[in-house]
Amino acid sequence: MKILLLTQYFPPEVGAPQNRLFELAIRLQKKGAQVDILTAMPNYPAMEIHPEFKGRIFSKEEMQGLKVFRSWIYVSKSKSIPIRLLNYFSFVFSSLFFGLFIKGKYDFLMVESPPLFLGITARILSIQKRAKLIFNVSDLWPESAEKLGLVTNKRFLKWATTLEEYLYRKSALITGQTQGIVKNIKTRFPQKEVYWLKNGVDMNFFDAESLQNSNWRAENGYDPNLQLFLYAGILGHAQKLETILEAASLLKDNTNIRFIMMGSGPEKDFLLDEKERLQLNNVDFIGVQPKAKMPEIVAAVNATVIPLRKLDLFLGAIPSKIFENLSMKKPILLGVDGEARELFIEEGKAGLFFEPENAQALADAVLKIASNDTLQKELGENGFRYVAEFFERDKLATDFYTFLDKNNS
Repeated sequence: MKILLLTQYFPPEVGAPQNRLFELAIRLQKKGAQVDILTAMPNYPAMEIHPEFKGRIFSKEEMQGLKVFRSWIYVSKSKSIPIRLLNYFSFVFSSLFFGLFIKGKYDFLMVESPPLFLGITARILSIQKRAKLIFNVSDLWPESAEKLGLVTNKRFLKWATTLEEYLYRKSALITGQTQGIVKNIKTRFPQKEVYWLKNGVDMNFFDAESLQNSNWRAENGYDPNLQLFLYAGILGHAQKLETILEAASLLKDNTNIRFIMMGSGPEKDFLLDEKERLQLNNVDFIGVQPKAKMPEIVAAVNATVIPLRKLDLFLGAIPSKIFENLSMKKPILLGVDGEARELFIEEGKAGLFFEPENAQALADAVLKIASNDTLQKELGENGFRYVAEFFERDKLATDFYTFLDKNNS
């Protein structure tokens, strides 16, 4: 079985889609598939081409047995919509041009969306390479962009929706990251095969038992008795991270509680300004950390905070950081309603739910966790067992390989 994976985001970049796609590709390869990657020059989230790739328009390398083809992409730190579209479309056209020169026939061409526009390249290359098109949806775009207020031009939204629906119709298979995404697409296109391609975790990499004595806390000057609450990920619009700062403000007098905001993104400057405005001495900002460091960091904190905006759009969302935190036996404070709450709070009993965008509710949950070591341990153990049973990457990849094999005719 030969698979070409087309994605704008891939390691050495750090981020949820990068990790998810790399881990899937490695495991499909171990099952016997040949998996090649067509991706962009690494630049995310700093929006700067990594030094070793600067000046290149195309490169080829091998990464743990995967052939990785990289093509040019325009990057800029500007947050304007036209510049962001230029970023997306530059890779659409460069990946199409260079992709045409990748030799050989493939059984499947799997494309990651968003960005939705990369589906244009995928459709053309799938025809050229006589491959079945798999459209992998990790976010319902343009619906999410419209509901977040990131795109307001009605004509553009209509055009994007037309493209989205065209790509669904032309796909041999559609995969969705959450049950909510799967149900949405299946309702609109009942004749299409839609597969729930779960996100998950490498239980060997995020190994709680081997990191019981993490030194990260001491190395970074945190008292062993401090209750540390971590947010690690993109500092973006969808997360409504000022909720964490507002909760920290409510807890100013609790000197044994501290929040860590780890990552980078478009909202970082705003959040730093908010920290200054609220005069918060109980919040630390730390930059993006290497993936290899994250198990040690998560092992050193008491719990993690996972928020999203209070939108119907996110009722079907499952943030990827949930899995890694639970595999480290850390309880989650989940500000995401809907599918994530049902799976990890009500069924998995792996943390506490707080109403999205409700700082008081988050502060109350923090106090409940911080004051009860027994509860921390119980929720952490529950979460560990739950993800090990239902979201372990090796099992998920095996199921997906079997599914593809049945459809490879």
